[in-house]
Amino acid sequence: MRALIRYCATPAGRVAYSTMGSGPALLCDSGWITHLRGQLDLFSFGAFVEGLAQHFSVIRFDKPGCGLSDRDGVDLSFDGQVAAALAVADAAGARRFRLFGASQGGQLAAAIAARHPERVEALVVYGMCASGRDLAPADVRTSVVALVRAHWGMGLQALARAFVADPTAEDVAAFARFQRASASATAAARLLEVYYDTDIRALLAEVRTPTAVLHREDDRGTGFELGREVAARVPGAVLVPLLGSSHLYYHGDWQAVLDAVLAFLKQPSRGGQRLTARELEVAELVTEGLTNHAIAGRLSLAPRTVETHVENIRRKLQVSSRAQIAAWTTEQRLRQSF
Repeated sequence: MRALIRYCATPAGRVAYSTMGSGPALLCDSGWITHLRGQLDLFSFGAFVEGLAQHFSVIRFDKPGCGLSDRDGVDLSFDGQVAAALAVADAAGARRFRLFGASQGGQLAAAIAARHPERVEALVVYGMCASGRDLAPADVRTSVVALVRAHWGMGLQALARAFVADPTAEDVAAFARFQRASASATAAARLLEVYYDTDIRALLAEVRTPTAVLHREDDRGTGFELGREVAARVPGAVLVPLLGSSHLYYHGDWQAVLDAVLAFLKQPSRGGQRLTARELEVAELVTEGLTNHAIAGRLSLAPRTVETHVENIRRKLQVSSRAQIAAWTTEQRLRQSF
């Protein structure tokens, strides 16, 4: 499985990207460091992407400073990375898209959803935290950055264990090869510093896109409680606990992660439009048989606001009655077999 590599200019530097598969656009950020070619051969990453590509046009890209993207004179800041991702979506012709972001890529994906709701149809994040400072105490964060600068790509067990549960010698060697191919020690350390310094708690509260938060219960790199916090801060988000301890979603039981991603992102949106988090909330209460006045009381909204939500739901679902809204909501519940 090999996709053509293309380039586009972005505010952060020239970035390499590729598209694979067919269907609705799915923009993916796999995390801290990337390599469009090399990552396909790392553990089960290639199989995971193939699974996505059976249902979506998967848009992947190398972060500024990584992989096949420009390495020199690039902007490695968080905002620079966000701008680069949006430029890639533009270059790929994706005016609207679904988003999948893992670990540090989850922060980036959530920021895009919060800042550009008109472009994002649905969001799935995996193994992420709201604030990088919560990953470890300050002295540990400083030590890890120093470790990256001094021992990058040298097969250090301590670094591998942060991403892979109980790594074998082969796992450590494969991860070291990926490190060397993906970024220089300087770029990797700087990107890690940016991750540690990024706090998107305020942005999470602004996300109105349908969102699923996936997290392995024994994740050794990013504790489960940090994923739970993300889900609690995103209005209407669904938390999907998964078994396992590897931080990399494509190591261990990657199929369970893929199944959860597809179960959420494949939910149909009638008329090409998805319901907002508030509209989904109203639809659930309609299904419970509540009147508009009762819904207004439950949600502390004006009755006229609820009427507007119900009309928007009818328009988006292309239905005419409250019974049809209830039928659609029930169908969605049955589809969400996480």
